[in-house]
Amino acid sequence: MIATAEQLPRTRTTPAGREFWWRHTRIPLIALFAVTVATGFSSLDESLAHWLFFDESRSQWLGARNWWVNAFLHEGGRWFIRGVVTASLLLWIATFIQPRWRRVRRPSLYFTVAMILSIAAAGLLKTVTNVDCPWDLREFGGQFPFVHLFADRPDGLRHAHCFPAAHASSGYALMSLYFVAYERGRQLARSGLAIGSAVGLMFGIAQQSRGAHFFSHDVWSACIVWLVALAVYGLVFKGRAWDDGSSF
Repeated sequence: MIATAEQLPRTRTTPAGREFWWRHTRIPLIALFAVTVATGFSSLDESLAHWLFFDESRSQWLGARNWWVNAFLHEGGRWFIRGVVTASLLLWIATFIQPRWRRVRRPSLYFTVAMILSIAAAGLLKTVTNVDCPWDLREFGGQFPFVHLFADRPDGLRHAHCFPAAHASSGYALMSLYFVAYERGRQLARSGLAIGSAVGLMFGIAQQSRGAHFFSHDVWSACIVWLVALAVYGLVFKGRAWDDGSSF
């Protein structure tokens, strides 16, 4: 049941000032820097993959033939996220039909836009970064050498499309629920963040177990998604996802 405007708690004013931006960017940027340095100049990614997800005795990824990984979390996860975005878009459209729902027009629009743009950002980067999937690498039974993210890639290698992790990004995109709930209460916002983090982590681990991505790919996806959701909230919606009398 959708709450009416009278039932919802009063919206707080949340100007997106310097303190807001610093509080919401420092941890992801620090995490991104630390992981990039740790994996960009070491074999951490490969070591974690060997240790956690690759069966050396059979030269096979642990999740390669697992129904939960392939059908439920990968294929089913895709449809789940598509359904969530579609439902949010339909809710936004419905607010023009049912006046009592107008109060949720902006949050539903924010959520829809943030989800689509954050997933699209990760997908676009995959087309230009030229990074191989783990399952394509020689040490995991593939045919290509491992090349670090910022290393010079040999010209003879085909163009790869495996960084960052797109499927994990679709799960992490639910972290935009944090900003949907930010003006309703910080505890509620943290719950939204926890939901997005948990779904993204599940999707990410599933893909790592299939050999589709490394650990660093998922960290990059999480940070990209968060920064896009933050930018949409702070720049496009001016730090206010709930109704302020605007036309949309």
